[in-house]
Amino acid sequence: MPLHLIKLSVGSESPDTLEEFQALRLAEYGEIFHQTRMFPKRRDEIIAGGSIYWVIKGQIRARQLVKDIIRVEDSEGKSMTRFILDQKLVRVRSRKHRPFQGWRYLRAEDSPQDVADYESFGDDESEKMPEKMVEELEKLGLL
Repeated sequence: MPLHLIKLSVGSESPDTLEEFQALRLAEYGEIFHQTRMFPKRRDEIIAGGSIYWVIKGQIRARQLVKDIIRVEDSEGKSMTRFILDQKLVRVRSRKHRPFQGWRYLRAEDSPQDVADYESFGDDESEKMPEKMVEELEKLGLL
């Protein structure tokens, strides 16, 4: 079972704004990554199928597969950790989460379900519920 990470997406208003930011990073650097100071001791467990779960506005809202975790140096020569991420941002079933600093480990059994697993109400891709509707139904306890 893979081990996941959870991280605040500071400055993001929604998964869409996170995608916009990451599209700029992809265009500039040729890959999507998140850079931080601390290197995870359990790296091998994470890159064996783990994801980084993004907390946006107090809710876990999306995840991305962690393709690799490497050490890099910043512009001042300090050692940093770079999480190389898959380009696909997967929406997950929203769940409240309190603020915290840095990143944390997240066990697979504690991670939220992907939205694709429950959001459709028809067979056609065009019949998916709008994200705002899903959020409202979750707040009402109907999803």
